[in-house]
Amino acid sequence: MSAPAATIGQTEAVVPGTQFDEATLERYLVGAVPGFSGPMAVDQFQGGQSNPTFLLTTPDAKYVLRRKPAGVLLASAHAVDREYRITRALFEAGLPVPEPLVLCEDLDVIGTMFYVMRHVPGRGFWDPRMPQLSPAERAAVYDSANDTLARLHRVDYAALGLADYGRPGNYFVRQISRWTRQYEASRTIDIPEMDWLAEWLPGAIPPSDERTTIIHGDYSFHNLLIHPTEPRVAAVIDWELSTLGDPLGDLTYHMMEWFRPEGVDVRGTLRGADLTALGIPTPEAYARTYCERTGFDVDPTHPFYTAFNLFRVAAILQGIAGRARDGVQTAANAGEIIQRIRPLALAAWHSAREAGAG
Repeated sequence: MSAPAATIGQTEAVVPGTQFDEATLERYLVGAVPGFSGPMAVDQFQGGQSNPTFLLTTPDAKYVLRRKPAGVLLASAHAVDREYRITRALFEAGLPVPEPLVLCEDLDVIGTMFYVMRHVPGRGFWDPRMPQLSPAERAAVYDSANDTLARLHRVDYAALGLADYGRPGNYFVRQISRWTRQYEASRTIDIPEMDWLAEWLPGAIPPSDERTTIIHGDYSFHNLLIHPTEPRVAAVIDWELSTLGDPLGDLTYHMMEWFRPEGVDVRGTLRGADLTALGIPTPEAYARTYCERTGFDVDPTHPFYTAFNLFRVAAILQGIAGRARDGVQTAANAGEIIQRIRPLALAAWHSAREAGAG
């Protein structure tokens, strides 16, 4: 597993297979986005985004375009219209998200649905140890990430017109079912541990008070843009997996930074790290701060959540494997991504055993 760049956000030339008619796009944006004027340069953000993402640079401003990938897609996947809707609502509510500017459903423009948002400068970190920062800066970044998540989970989603954005209740049951279906639909090899997990997880969900909030769905440091010079969250990006659900879904996934086993994810882990020296809170302290900010009484440290989140990531990566199999490859490093699926499944089953699986 090759090491990623220290920070996220680097761009490259547009990857073959994701190109579009840039002149047609520019003409469309001149009429659709107030103040937009060319000439426009197009680059593509590196990484394994499910929805290909591009940087549009003009003499006066920068913009970001996210589009559906071409080809046959799994049902409900790559819903850029949902991304546009949620970011529009949250931007208007004052949450730190990029300003969405236009959603285009006309396939004649670039061949797929897309939306354009204003570019937010910032740093995205792969490594949760953030070696470029001082301990004080790390402490501030972690506190800002905690506060941002708590703010999101306190939003009155009904008041924002988002009461129909997802189904309340039974969040983990529904999520396990969803990712099991995706895994089966895109299965390329047999991994017994994934089958065992799919059978065990639904009956092993820890009892807790069911709450319904907006869920980001992929709340991790690689989707948090940290201000270029200040240790605070400037924007939360990539809302493709957002829905309504139990906030524990977001919190426990985010806290995988502490519990993720070594070597199963390119993002690394805090497991075994000297947290005091790094200036990073313990998972227990981080959870307490979140609970103080939200008023929720939750325990995100149960090993079930580690098993569930590793299973979920493995199923997501299996979707990439399926697209590669079908010739719809959206990540240049798809082959490397596919190699992570089995180790994730093995690690998930190990955590399931810790939680009482037979």
